[in-house]
Amino acid sequence: MANVNIRRDVSDPFYRYKMERLQSKIEGKGNGIKTVIVNLSNVADQLARPPNYVIKYFGFELGAQTNMDPKDDRWIINGAHEAGKLQDYLDGFINKFVLCKSCKNPETVVNVKDGDIFLDCKACGQHTHPDLRHKLSGFILKNAPKKGKKDKSNKKAERRARREAERNGTAGSDDDANGHPSPGESGSDKGDDDGDVGNDAGSDDELTRRINAEARELNEIKEKEVEWSVDMSEEAIKARAQALPDDLKQTLVINEAAEDDEGGPSHYDDLGNWIQEQAKKEGSVTKLKDVDIYLKAKDLGIEAKHRTLVVLAQTLFDEKVVAQKQVEGRASLLQKMTSNGDKHEKAFLGGLERFVGVDHPNLIPTISAILLQVYENEIVSEDQLKAWGQKASKKYVDISTSRKVRKQAETFLTWLEEAESDDDEEEESD
Repeated sequence: MANVNIRRDVSDPFYRYKMERLQSKIEGKGNGIKTVIVNLSNVADQLARPPNYVIKYFGFELGAQTNMDPKDDRWIINGAHEAGKLQDYLDGFINKFVLCKSCKNPETVVNVKDGDIFLDCKACGQHTHPDLRHKLSGFILKNAPKKGKKDKSNKKAERRARREAERNGTAGSDDDANGHPSPGESGSDKGDDDGDVGNDAGSDDELTRRINAEARELNEIKEKEVEWSVDMSEEAIKARAQALPDDLKQTLVINEAAEDDEGGPSHYDDLGNWIQEQAKKEGSVTKLKDVDIYLKAKDLGIEAKHRTLVVLAQTLFDEKVVAQKQVEGRASLLQKMTSNGDKHEKAFLGGLERFVGVDHPNLIPTISAILLQVYENEIVSEDQLKAWGQKASKKYVDISTSRKVRKQAETFLTWLEEAESDDDEEEESD
């Protein structure tokens, strides 16, 4: 059966105070129609209140007659009432007769003393009053348990409160069941005014203290034995991600090509679209100023991201990239952007692959001339250029396109190797 938070205004799914959702069944016809609340006993038990309090509250609020048969667990309200409507009325009961008025915690016990009703909160220790103007308050006063006896629901609430206190290690400093300081703390050897002594860890009852102490030790052992942990290393995250179905990978954007730490994929689209729009306004992308491009990336929060280099490589150049030496014209901007690390240099080379391999396939034969400009203007290091040329990759383009681009780049890569050999020979001769 579905559970809901006792405080339905709290949306936290991990809120620990839960109750069953009310289930109702309408029986009869005409004047004899009635609503049976199927699980009222369970809900009342979870609220630590007698079921007759809840059913009477419904009767007072709805102006309807109620019938109860605890032995057969039948709780009846005359008339037809939907479960959702009753659930809303239950929220009113919880707010007026369950929640502590100080801390809004449901760990309270109803105490009746000298014709007064108060809620003893086991969480904060405060004594607060329910809505004494409500007709249910009169019903509670008339049906209060006899002196020296406690209602079963109150006993349950006290036991639950003590367990929570012991689990949190505060049992020794909590008040006793009636809100008075425990005898162990106050130095008194007396109980409360009714003659009851709280069965907490500070009680004078030696057997109770021993039982509570052993219970705390068991809880500590259990907590030590059960230590949950999740490996959050980069390798473990990638391994878990790869184990997901392909459709989930696409939905969660976990592939490395689509990952982003902060800016979000849309920011890169925004930057690319902005550069293209400005290029149309100015008549050419070469007329855009480097400082304006950098400031736009900074406004989007992606000026230091490696994926920004992929966008720039695809949008800062056009068909005349070689003839107009457009890479050289953007050298200062690109040097600044790729200076953040090897990852940024690799991303720029990947962007160039897309630029010639996907956006302008007719420029594939010119890739050697483009890479020469990149090398001469110190935008990408020699080591990264060599590593890029050694193996085709499907990270930025399909594998066949990647091979075509590298095939056409062999002229530049060969020249790069020979230039290094010549430098080595000159150093040896010196």
